[in-house]
Amino acid sequence: MNMSKNDNILYHGATIQVAEPLTHVGRSAVDFGPGFYVTNDKEQAINWSVTKASRHRNSKAIVNVYSIDMEKFLEDNKYKVKIFPEYNIEWLDFIAHSRKQQKPWLGYDWIEGGIANDHVISTVDAYIDGFMTAEMAMDKLVNERLHHQICISNQEIIDRYIRFVKSFEVETK
Repeated sequence: MNMSKNDNILYHGATIQVAEPLTHVGRSAVDFGPGFYVTNDKEQAINWSVTKASRHRNSKAIVNVYSIDMEKFLEDNKYKVKIFPEYNIEWLDFIAHSRKQQKPWLGYDWIEGGIANDHVISTVDAYIDGFMTAEMAMDKLVNERLHHQICISNQEIIDRYIRFVKSFEVETK
């Protein structure tokens, strides 16, 4: 596992409290496919909740906090896990295939790696559209800070290892 910030705390930025996360809700043509997305980066979750709230008028920016029993999760060793520790060609191809709805995420229970966010999406799109080779894209991505995400697509992982701790509202500007 690549859990680096706080190995037992995960965050989910939203516009509502999510005390009982579900993996079967959400879109499929996103970075790591459908699932429940979390991060170990509190600031990133705060920023995402503010972004989501700004897209939905009269919404609140809410950060949900969870604890995860990583020791037990790793000890059980029964889930199919994919980790991208950095932006690399494998990550780029995975994201490209996901965005083209080719479902590279099928069969995985936990996918962890960088987000194709506003800082990197133009490079990813140029690669997908054939305007840039993988090598050219990697030259542009090599200096980008990895924005962390985890997609949990197996409800059993949430039910067995993850516990809701609290949620808090973030001030929007």
